[in-house]
Amino acid sequence: MEKLHIRFLRYSAFYTPLLLTMTPGYLDAEGLEATFDVVAPGRTIPDGIRDGSVQVAQSAVAVSFAPYLAGAPMPFVHFALLNDRDGFFLAGRASTRAAAAAPFDWRALEDRAIVADHFFQPMAMLRRALHLRGVDAARIRMIDAGDPAAIERAWRAGGGDFVHMQGPQPQQFEQDGLGPVVASVGEVVGPVAFSSLCAAPAWVGTPAAAAFTRAFRRARSDAYSRPAEQTAEAVAGFLPGIDPPALVRAIATYQALGCWAGGIDITPALYEATLDVFEFSGDIASRPPFTEIIAPPPWI
Repeated sequence: MEKLHIRFLRYSAFYTPLLLTMTPGYLDAEGLEATFDVVAPGRTIPDGIRDGSVQVAQSAVAVSFAPYLAGAPMPFVHFALLNDRDGFFLAGRASTRAAAAAPFDWRALEDRAIVADHFFQPMAMLRRALHLRGVDAARIRMIDAGDPAAIERAWRAGGGDFVHMQGPQPQQFEQDGLGPVVASVGEVVGPVAFSSLCAAPAWVGTPAAAAFTRAFRRARSDAYSRPAEQTAEAVAGFLPGIDPPALVRAIATYQALGCWAGGIDITPALYEATLDVFEFSGDIASRPPFTEIIAPPPWI
């Protein structure tokens, strides 16, 4: 079997299609064997792809915008769509539970504090959602607690009125009785080119890339169409500390949002929608051309 190494930014229910690809029956059916890890200091995605130790990485189309506009060449292209929605949720304190059954009024965030993920893409999407819901973002206190582990600690310690995180953590907070999930950023913002798979341009043209892409396409289709309970059982080992009901709810919610419903092509329409978000947020001054950032999936 041909061996690949795959690098994740983090393990999350949002990345279920790629997690599922790592489970038996997908890569091995294409004659591939994979090892995988998560980014860490000294173990980045660009460095791994440059030195050839990483063949495929979980990324986001938007990570290439700033380097391209600065004239800095990236060692990879984005060749397949992992998620076509933002995957972050807002959860409230237990005191908001009574209102959780009713449609969430985003204006309830005004004059409150959100422990929010300040990484560039989640924050840009959150600000876009606030705008689309008519919320005055200047009236919200955004708490930057740090990375996802620090955000969880801050929320469990009582910081903030709402928390902004990727599934399945908000569903786990709900499971633990800390308060309900009240809103989805992805539901408000709509379809975009969010999470992607990236690789060195030369690798994308190889038979191994085509074989991997076939396996991923099948796993992504299964992640969308199979019962959430079945998929949650398959990927639970990647997410220790998450109770099964919370993981099932997170996966079922992503299925209902349509995050994995379409094809794996990063289309020009989805790409342009992502540029719209980043242009609105002020993170880009011009729009990088589609063909400079995106490669078609390898179907050879």
